[in-house]
Parts: sequence; structure tokens; C-alpha cells
Amino acid sequence: MLDTARLDDGSTSSQDLPLLVVGPSLGTTSRVLWGEVARRLSGVAVVAGWDLPGHRGAAPATELTAAGLAADVAAFGAAVQEERGRAGEPFAYAGDSLGGALGLQLALDSPGAVTAVGVFCSAARIGTPAGWRERAAAVRGGGTAPLVQASAARWFSPRFAAEHPGVVRALLDDLAATDAGSYAAACEVLAEFDVTDRLAQLRVPVLAVAGELDVVVPVADTLGIGRAPGALATVVAGSAHQLPAEDPGAVADLLRHHVLGAPAAQRRTLGEQYAAGMRVRREVLGAAHVDRATAGVDDVTRDFQEMITRYAWGGIWTREGLSRRERSMVTLTALIARGHHEELAMHLRAAVRNGLTQQEIVEVLLQSAIYCGVPDANTAFRVYREVLAEDS
Repeated sequence: MLDTARLDDGSTSSQDLPLLVVGPSLGTTSRVLWGEVARRLSGVAVVAGWDLPGHRGAAPATELTAAGLAADVAAFGAAVQEERGRAGEPFAYAGDSLGGALGLQLALDSPGAVTAVGVFCSAARIGTPAGWRERAAAVRGGGTAPLVQASAARWFSPRFAAEHPGVVRALLDDLAATDAGSYAAACEVLAEFDVTDRLAQLRVPVLAVAGELDVVVPVADTLGIGRAPGALATVVAGSAHQLPAEDPGAVADLLRHHVLGAPAAQRRTLGEQYAAGMRVRREVLGAAHVDRATAGVDDVTRDFQEMITRYAWGGIWTREGLSRRERSMVTLTALIARGHHEELAMHLRAAVRNGLTQQEIVEVLLQSAIYCGVPDANTAFRVYREVLAEDS
């Protein structure tokens, strides 16, 4: 089993707060890596971390698998929820590097266990199998101490290393104290880990975050997770591999808005999201229009039609932050600015269906004349007159 610890200050145990389980990178501990993030999430979430076998007092292990570790994380989260009186409820998860990779494994193997997953400085595949096996053999022969100097250069940005030597030393001390056999076993987990071909199976909202200066996991590899259904990928500027320690403010904000605060619409299954999107699309654009669009679907357009129904209509138009009237106003302005006149005609009709009056639409077009340009608004007025004439 994993070694686990409560990372927040324990001052708030409200059952109303969501649970966030966090996982470390290889050679570090959650308390050092995630401690400041947990402090910044005080009052927002209950934060609990786990540590890999053989790391800072955790029981060692000589054989590990990604599936087994992910199952242990799921069991740990379930146990914490039961202690909180919320037995059976899922939890949010975030992890860095190997911890992030196990977040993907967890989301794939046990999607019902988690509400959302944050993947930091990680990827669907990290490094090469040969490279990890070579490191495993070297550590079994010489321990982890020889890795400390190289890790100091690879883990942190030069600025952070100069300004926060205490945090750097604490993380490197974790590495030096790690049991060699357990570290090697974790290297072999990474040698085997590759869920690239399974990303399309993800049914849990995923946030993938890269450190701009990360040389351990290249930015492009982390951003590749963004191709998964419902995933969001972004980059934190000026930071390297140990992102939760290096920029805890940015990490806490990202978790607050995209993992802990994921709206209910983002937690739907893809099938539920598609069904909700189709319902809203028909209500906004009109059943006849949508029926024509779906009747014309073929092998070329099928994936595109499913995508816009699921993500535009099921993911955005179903959100509670704006009314449909307000969304129509925003959409009209964007279409005028981009010159999408065919779409503009369709959404002018939708705006009426969403309750905008003629005067309100005219006000939107006038506003667009100032901020988008008079020629763009002139064309928009022409399109609107055509729509009025066709619908009269």
C-alpha cells in the first residue's frame, strides 16, 4: 500500500469541501512537493497526498505496476472519503510527473473514482523504455545519491533554484533518502507506461499542464494529452519539472478552476454530453435546421458534427454562467468580427429564438460597428435585413 498523509492544516473538515488527492514525482514526497499548494487551497478542498513505496519512510517494494499503483490511489481516496462520511463519492486527483502519469492510469482504469484529474509535467509516455531500464540498473547498483546533482539541474528553473534554495534542498533530500530498490521499481513502471493509444477512451475531465522550461517531460508531450476528449492543456511560463513546488500559486489556481471547480456539464459522460448538446442545439437553432444538418452527415462530416454537438452545444451552451440570450449576444459579435456571414444568419435567427428583440439585436450590431469595424457591421445589417425578409 501507499504511504499517505493529510497535507492541509486540518483546521477545516467540512463535509462540503471536495477531496483532492495529490501524487508526487519520482524521488520526491507529496508533503514537500504539494505542501504549499495545499496551503493555498485551504478552505477550498481537503488535500491528502500519497508517497511512492520506499520514499521517506514508506514501505519499500521491488515490483510495481502502473495499474497496481493506480488501484492503490483509488483505494486510498475511497478510504478518505469514507472517513469523512462521504463513502462511495468520487474525489479529484492531481499528480506531477510519475504522479501525473498515474492520474491518467487512474482515470482510464477507474473513471468512476474521480471527478477530474490534473496532470502536471507528465505525458501519456515519458522518456524511453531503454532509458528508464538503464536508470533502474544504475540505481540498484549505486543508489540514488548520484542522481542528486543531475536532478538539481533538470528539475528546476535557474531562477527558482537561486531564489528558493530551501525548497530545492528539501526535494533533493527526498531523492537522496529514497530506497534504491523501490526507486528502480518505479523506473521500470515508467519503462512500461504508455497510454497513448488509450487517450481517446478517457471519460473524465483532464487538465494537462506543462512547465515551459521542463527538460524532463517536453512541453509538446504534455500538451499532447489535450487531444483526449474533454481535456484541457496549458503551459505555465518560466517553470520547470517540479511545477507544484516552483509555482504553487499558478497550480492552485488551475486546480481551483479546472479540477476542483469543474462544472457539472464537464463531468458528464461523452454520451450524456452529446445528448444534452443535441437537445440545446435543436432548441436554439430550430429542429428543422438541425434535422437538415444531421440528415446530410456522411463519412467526411460525421466526426465534425459529433464534435460540435458534444463540445460547442453540450459543453458550452449548457453551462450556467450565461443565459442563452447573453450567449447569443456574444456569438453574434464574434461572428461579425470574424466575417462568418452564413453562420451569422443562422445565429440571428437563433437570437430571436433565444428571446432577443429586434432593438436588442440592432444594439449588438451598433456595438459591433465600434469594436469590430463599420464595414463588418454594415454587412451584418445587410444579413439581418435579409433574415427579416425571409422570415416575414
